[in-house]
Amino acid sequence: MKQKTPQLLNSTATILPPLMIAPTQVLRGENILLQTGEAITRLGKRPLIVGGNHTLNLVEPRLKPLFDQHNLCISTANYSPDCSENSRKFLKNLVKEHQADLIIGVGGGKALDMSKLLAAQCQLPVVTIPTSAATCAAWSALSNVYSDQGAFLYDVPLSRCPDLLILDYDLIKTAPQRTLIAGIGDALAKWYEASVSSGNSSATLIISAVQQARILRDILLQKSEKALSTPGGEEWREVVDATVLVAGVIGGLGGANCRTVAAHAVHNGLTHLPAAHDALHGEKVAYGILVQLRLEEMVQGNQLAVSARQQLLKFYDQIGLPKSLEDLGLKNITLSELRHAAEVACNPKSDIHRLPFTVIPDELMAAMVSTTVLRESRREQDVKSLD
Repeated sequence: MKQKTPQLLNSTATILPPLMIAPTQVLRGENILLQTGEAITRLGKRPLIVGGNHTLNLVEPRLKPLFDQHNLCISTANYSPDCSENSRKFLKNLVKEHQADLIIGVGGGKALDMSKLLAAQCQLPVVTIPTSAATCAAWSALSNVYSDQGAFLYDVPLSRCPDLLILDYDLIKTAPQRTLIAGIGDALAKWYEASVSSGNSSATLIISAVQQARILRDILLQKSEKALSTPGGEEWREVVDATVLVAGVIGGLGGANCRTVAAHAVHNGLTHLPAAHDALHGEKVAYGILVQLRLEEMVQGNQLAVSARQQLLKFYDQIGLPKSLEDLGLKNITLSELRHAAEVACNPKSDIHRLPFTVIPDELMAAMVSTTVLRESRREQDVKSLD
């Protein structure tokens, strides 16, 4: 007897965004770099190593024994002038010339972002080797693209996190302490941005990300000062893990809403000022947190934001994060330059619009010049209420 073929019910599948939570493999430890040959070799035999000149000169002697041992055919490339479209095109040609089957990014955030973006567009695996703890770029499935002059243009969500992340504490320890301080500032923003944009979400993964961001903040507030006084010690390693690894997990779980809001928007605006280019990414973001809290005070009258900002001002004093435009080296910028930065930060596609209230450039400028102001007097509050 012939069996009837069951008919499929007419239904519409619900397709949710893919999750890019973590690198495929993370190897970490003191002098771990020399123990990673097999893991790298599984991914490719002809790596193109991308970084800045200083970083390539620092890391190449550490990697050469490993490459010789595993018979890897390498080529190195500088991503200069920036993590930009022109650099990407130049490097893409080098990938073809070298017949690379693997990209290895070494350095700070821009070198790693460039490496991830290059690997994605060439459909190659990528290894990230951070040389500082200044960002979570070694972990995330995201690349920020800048102009050749260093002005932020846009970000590119990637289809996956890196295939291998190598966190060598001995290598991280060679970076200036300023980079770890900046990384603390960048990681702190996870809580202050996610709690505002996604704090009322009922989605399980976003709730998890927001709560992880709160825990990350607490770890940094409690351990950073001691970590910075004992480089290489246990607290130092834990803070490095927090800035490089845990901060990346939050963005992976929560998506864009748990990644960037006003603090990063302020950073993006400041990158359009040449005078701000000497400030590190995390330094500008840390300042941006204070601006965001100031906006919450000014626009919403949020007293919790007042307390949070006062707490952060004390913490910034303790570890050396910038509290004002002057601290960022921008004491002498003109009103026109400040307005330009504010307008960039408030452009229609800006992350600042993830805030639960509308922000215009004039309000942002007022917040940017008053990050260190003391609590508003009762009279100022009364005047605002009359307005």
